[in-house]
Amino acid sequence: MMALIYIVEDDNDILEVESFALKNSGHEVKGFSNAKDFYAALDERLPKAVVLDIMLPDEDGIKIVQRLRENKGWAELQVIMVTAKTSEIDKVKGLDAGADDYLTKPFGVMELIARVKALLRRTDTQDSQSVSLTHGELSIDDKKHAVYAEGKLCELTFKEYELLKMFMENAGIVLTRERIMDRIWGMDYSGESRTVDMHIKTLRRKLGNEGNRIRTVRNVGYVLE
Repeated sequence: MMALIYIVEDDNDILEVESFALKNSGHEVKGFSNAKDFYAALDERLPKAVVLDIMLPDEDGIKIVQRLRENKGWAELQVIMVTAKTSEIDKVKGLDAGADDYLTKPFGVMELIARVKALLRRTDTQDSQSVSLTHGELSIDDKKHAVYAEGKLCELTFKEYELLKMFMENAGIVLTRERIMDRIWGMDYSGESRTVDMHIKTLRRKLGNEGNRIRTVRNVGYVLE
């Protein structure tokens, strides 16, 4: 599936590698070295996805994601955040700001391609799988892409939303990390345990008391009780 993808990266060598890889995968790609040029391009044409570096000269990636989510015209953009930082708190900050996925430098081009492909596939199938689900004090209105916990609207990222939807569709059933990785990211689980665990962590926190329903099953995965 061909898609327009924006890359925001101030390291020209990395930008060239990422652009080349995604173009060879059939995508249209435009690169930007700063937030100012990126915003100007958004006003002209919206991409399907954004590959966003966290460290930029004029505005950091976390602030950019927050600005995207606050703008009605840009709020639905799918964002993969790229960071050279390895601490968990930096990744959590990116996810909390609204990033849908993240990659930590250095990463292989095949991993980048796989992540983008999975994100686009999940986005394209979203509308055809609309449902409404209720479990305890949790509810999902798929047509509005809205989640409510104890009657309050919860602001979730794309991946967090899909995770909760998967749990609610399989309430009471233990879901392995492998199964979660395959459905939500559309890729092999190998080496990606932190991706699943960190998304679960932020999802629990955003759901408040209802987040405690998502229980860890040691050495297996998770279950929505």
